Amino acid sequence: MEPENKIAINLTTDPQDFVVCGTMMAKSDPWITLGMNYDLCIKAFEGALKEIYIVSVNEEIVGFVILQMGGTFKGYIQTLCVSEAYRGKGYGKKLLHFCEKRILTISPNIFICVSLFNKGAIKLYEEFGFKRIGELENFVKEGFTELLLRKTFGPIVGYAGI
Repeated sequence: MEPENKIAINLTTDPQDFVVCGTMMAKSDPWITLGMNYDLCIKAFEGALKEIYIVSVNEEIVGFVILQMGGTFKGYIQTLCVSEAYRGKGYGKKLLHFCEKRILTISPNIFICVSLFNKGAIKLYEEFGFKRIGELENFVKEGFTELLLRKTFGPIVGYAGI
């Protein structure tokens, strides 16, 4: 019998974790197609009001998420990445469930952008309950369109979580 994998999702502020995660981004799509090298990817971890969570399996980082927890679109999933070797194994869904639980403590709305060419991610997000609310042409890179998606549990006014 194989030993059970130990899966954990933890908040991090460790720059070494950011190096691992930035490298993971730069070596996979959609970031490769969008021409985002390591230096551009690592900038995603900068800025106020962000929370960065890593998902690890047996203490190996296999994915991460960057949440924007303030501002007009608080509850924005800025970046969600799972290592290519671990895609299709449920880690993206685990991260989405985690994000939903965390974001619903501050907002009834969850936002995410996804590249129009990223069909696998679009399918995952739509199956998770996200709806398309807009298209952002030339938002990340000239010639590419990002879809703005939202999953909502109601309007901001009167929401019990805030």
